[in-house]
Amino acid sequence: MEARIGGHILVDQLVLNGCDLAFGVPGESYLAALDGFYKQRDRAKFIVCRHEGAATNMAEAYGKMTGRPGIAFVTRGPGACNASIGVHTAQQDSTPMILFIGQVGSDFVDREAFQEVDYRKMFAPLCKWVSQIDRADRIPEYISHAYHVAMSGRPGPVVLALPEDMLVQSVAIADAPPAQKIVTRPGAEDIAQLIAMLQAAISPVLILGGHGWDEKSCTAIRSFIEAWDLPTGSAFRFQDLLDNAHKNFVGDVGIGINPALGLRIKEADLVIALGPRLGEMTTGGYTLFDVPRPTQKLIHVHAGAEELGRVYQADLMINATPSAFALSLAKLLKHPLPVGEGVGRAPWSAQTAQARADFLAYSTPKRRTPDGITDLAEIVGMLNAKLPHDAIVTNGAGNYAAFLHRYYRYGGFRTQLAPTSGAMGYGVPAAIAAKLIDKKRTVVSWNGDGCFQMHGLELGTAMQYGANVIFVVVNNGTYGTIRMHQERDYPARISGTDLHNPNFAELAKSFGANGVQTRSLAEFEVALDAALKADKSSLIEIIVDAEYISPRATITQLRAINAKK
Repeated sequence: MEARIGGHILVDQLVLNGCDLAFGVPGESYLAALDGFYKQRDRAKFIVCRHEGAATNMAEAYGKMTGRPGIAFVTRGPGACNASIGVHTAQQDSTPMILFIGQVGSDFVDREAFQEVDYRKMFAPLCKWVSQIDRADRIPEYISHAYHVAMSGRPGPVVLALPEDMLVQSVAIADAPPAQKIVTRPGAEDIAQLIAMLQAAISPVLILGGHGWDEKSCTAIRSFIEAWDLPTGSAFRFQDLLDNAHKNFVGDVGIGINPALGLRIKEADLVIALGPRLGEMTTGGYTLFDVPRPTQKLIHVHAGAEELGRVYQADLMINATPSAFALSLAKLLKHPLPVGEGVGRAPWSAQTAQARADFLAYSTPKRRTPDGITDLAEIVGMLNAKLPHDAIVTNGAGNYAAFLHRYYRYGGFRTQLAPTSGAMGYGVPAAIAAKLIDKKRTVVSWNGDGCFQMHGLELGTAMQYGANVIFVVVNNGTYGTIRMHQERDYPARISGTDLHNPNFAELAKSFGANGVQTRSLAEFEVALDAALKADKSSLIEIIVDAEYISPRATITQLRAINAKK
């Protein structure tokens, strides 16, 4: 075997495991690994980011898009601290990711050397596994284990520290074989019990969510949904697991849930949760189901055994990867439809139709603003009309995203990239990663003014690598979600939520992108049409009035509600 330095061995292992993109901010602590990317430049590209938080967000989005661990590299100390935001998102979103952190040399350890941090302590609560590679001859072993941990059970992030001197050690060591994705499958008795419970139900609801899906499994679960005519919702920010145009899709189960859907879930006699964690967002702050034993019969399917029974004691708990479970249903069910009223109808078909009608009524934009003031609901309606069916739409966190979640109709698998962790700053880097992964698809980054400014300088990354993204910035001059809560609890006492913003359109132009500012639906339509035809990134700034702070209430209405208390 030919001797190689640690940095080269490391990158060689990544390439063997299918890594074609890595995201990072360079640092002197891992120069040998950067040289490894130079050596493998024809097989793996290192994407230079402007901020470590953006790098880990891009890696997280890569994990969501591909099902393979997204790879990020950052330097020690400050770089690692900046990167932690994406690790937290990957943990809460169950996304496979591996973060590599340059570390001080082993001869300096435990002296609080320049930028030294104990990463085992720092990242222990934020990831599935954190460790340090102290010997170059163990790199293949560590990388193999990292990939297996990131992809197995409930997927998630792994963090590995890389001492600077280890990366330049020269050793002769064999490569490890590529990691294998470990899939948990349901037993025949699990499927049989689910069918028996479904046949006995009067008003069932299916909720899809979680990581571990692919095109094939989404097609399989759609066949199951159609066969049983099930009303099907999606967990928080998993609205793309079933085409929203499908007659059985009844809405998202998350923040701002349609009250009719929330009531339907509470009154259901059977809820099948296929994939989601059933955390705070998907359960409406743990109010849709009683803790620990729901009044509804509950079937919970999840890839991580530790999640089953964690909060809710389901009647049937099945430890299975969502994709494997969906494929098992499609394979085992030949004639699943129970006898109902009418040919080809389930007993609850009328309920499904009503749930769909409730969704359409709730998600159809209705203008609330007076003439001359842009209505965000209508803007999202314009996106529905103009974007290709397979367009990828990304967003971060804020009230601006509530308009997207309520009114946008996602076209199916991997058309939505958004953090269930509720992290700001996700929409820009996620969109860039998505476009680099699939250059043929239209990618739209939907941002609030505060959210955009978290990682807006990644416009430089988009331009550098030709990632032609359409960036939309909703400019209302405030941190909208916090302002809404502020007006609810301390009306008219505005403190710490105002924003002094730049001209975002001009900022985009300074990077070489297209930029335009709009103040009406008509202006937005012209700008969107131009952006869809452009051969480079475009930014559309939408000037809106903060009065219309959410899809449900205005600031005036919030103050009026508070005054009645």
